[in-house]
Amino acid sequence: MNDTFVTISPVRRGGVTIAVGLVVAAAVATALNAAIATIAVAAGASSQFQALQLPTYATFTVIGVLAGAAGWAVVRAKTRNPRRVMRVLAPAVVLVSFVPDVLVGVSGGLPGASWGGVVALMVMHVVVAAVAVAVYARMLPLPADRS
Repeated sequence: MNDTFVTISPVRRGGVTIAVGLVVAAAVATALNAAIATIAVAAGASSQFQALQLPTYATFTVIGVLAGAAGWAVVRAKTRNPRRVMRVLAPAVVLVSFVPDVLVGVSGGLPGASWGGVVALMVMHVVVAAVAVAVYARMLPLPADRS
């Protein structure tokens, strides 16, 4: 009997391809966040709530996509079980991202802040994570767990 082992390694993408993927992720997430902000304001959230204004959420969306890609790349390169780590880490990061939102909702310290605006902001975080993870999985696929 002949034992044959096949090792499948992740596809290596060039820097330009990855950069384009990140730009697409940021653009799609920003467009979806624009829709969420519009719906939130139409539903009664204040348009004065800075987090629902395009310059603010677009900036934080881009930062989130880039920070997520950096984290994804580190997990991909450095962990023994990258898929298992990401299954825990990605949702945990999203949950942690809700903490400042809840604090804004509780304190009401920002102009125009309301729970409607805060919930919209939390939905935006989920959207950015979902779009980004979909792009990362395609552009920077995680290798199989290393034993």
